[in-house]
Amino acid sequence: MRLSELHHITMVTATNEGARHEEHVPSASWRAWGVEPAPASSSAGASVGDFRPLVPLALAQFAVVLSTSIVNVALPSIHSGLGLSPTGLTWVVNAYVLAFGGFLLAGGRAADILGRRQVFMVSLAAFGIASLAAALAPGAGSLIAARGLQGVSAAVMSPSALSIALTRYPDGDARRVALGIWGGVSGAGGAAGVIAGGLLTATFGWRSVFVVAVPVVIVALAMSRSWVVASPRPSERPAFDAPGALLVTGALGLLTYGLAGATHGGWLSARTIGLLAAGALLLVAFVQVERRSAAPLVHLRIFANPSVRFANAAMTLVGGAWMGLFFFLPLYQQQVLGYGPLRTGLTQLPLAVTLMAASAYVRRITERMGTRKTLVASLLLLTVGLAWFGRVPVEGTFVAHLLGPSLLVGTGLGIASVELTRLATHGVTLAESGLASGLVSTTRQCGGAIGLALLMSLAASRIGSAAEPGVAALTEGYRAAFLAASLLTGLAALLALRAPTLPAALASPVTHNP
Repeated sequence: MRLSELHHITMVTATNEGARHEEHVPSASWRAWGVEPAPASSSAGASVGDFRPLVPLALAQFAVVLSTSIVNVALPSIHSGLGLSPTGLTWVVNAYVLAFGGFLLAGGRAADILGRRQVFMVSLAAFGIASLAAALAPGAGSLIAARGLQGVSAAVMSPSALSIALTRYPDGDARRVALGIWGGVSGAGGAAGVIAGGLLTATFGWRSVFVVAVPVVIVALAMSRSWVVASPRPSERPAFDAPGALLVTGALGLLTYGLAGATHGGWLSARTIGLLAAGALLLVAFVQVERRSAAPLVHLRIFANPSVRFANAAMTLVGGAWMGLFFFLPLYQQQVLGYGPLRTGLTQLPLAVTLMAASAYVRRITERMGTRKTLVASLLLLTVGLAWFGRVPVEGTFVAHLLGPSLLVGTGLGIASVELTRLATHGVTLAESGLASGLVSTTRQCGGAIGLALLMSLAASRIGSAAEPGVAALTEGYRAAFLAASLLTGLAALLALRAPTLPAALASPVTHNP
């Protein structure tokens, strides 16, 4: 696959929905995550130590991440099976990216207004239907449309799940367990997608990579009916800001679309400049509408919260590096080292396992070091790991050149993603938890789109100007991308020096003000 045919992948972080239960699951299985079941919480109406609601919601997130990473491995087979052009093949991925990036804020606000459990379950069902439609797609147009529906469903489901987790697990310890498990599930889903993509495509064909999400969705829906209980609705349902939703969805869609095509069309092309300018104008219009709206989609006062401001700024930078890492690392492994899809997935398991383990122990680390020092240290680990990847040679080996940076990156990314998500949702009101969830997902997604577009442009430039063609040129381009990604996380580490400090394990980041 040529660099001009490369495609976006997305990883989204969210958590799970809240419920009210009187029973408790055994605590032993959660001690590994550094927490004992907590006593009953009046804010949630039930014990926050009951982690059963995490199971269906973690399965839902696993399906989203799995469906993202598994598709990238199957793209060459989709190209052959449907006879897609390189541009058409790009839309198999970009349709998801555009829909997901455009609808995140509207999805989070819809959950606040319409009911988080209801919105979650409907969007989860829609995701399953879209996955089945993609598997049965008779042609390119129907496949791309199904991928767009997957993106919209995921954009609604992710902030819905995270906002319910904020209300269901308000205590510091329980919150860390929820976010830690979610980070671990995301890492596992990404690695499983790379492995399963190669196995399924080779054994059953490319359609099977879409079918695999359907049984996971069915199980998650069945569990959600029993274990996830609707949270109380407000006595007066607030109005939905339709003009604001249309403007921000259009703005984010145009910006993402312009960035996605910048590598192919050129950063200074009329098309790229026009799309980015139109997106920026819609974004300005959106801010003006929100200032005047009686029931805005985004209460701009949320940015008065220093924790929200910092976390979203840092997440934008981390998102760009995150997306670039999981985009260029498989390319280096397959195009330079000659790995097959299965070997690529297996050699990424140390990164995924380390990410899961680091997510699990965030609470213990933060209790010892504090929020600010933990964030700075984790971002520095991530920066060093990415810079180490920036030194990979043409004839690299797994043990000498991939294992070490994978362990550093997994540790840093696992801790930083959990802590940034906690900061991004700290101190928000219960009524705006969906907004805060959608906002941090949006900054991660948009940061990923911007960062990946910049890294792809840099890599393509270095490959094109390399003195030696072939794998040597590819290696030089990929090294440049990894080094640039390390600069993004290094800047995030500098920002973290001024990060707000939070108690390591005290309740309750979500307030219950109207």
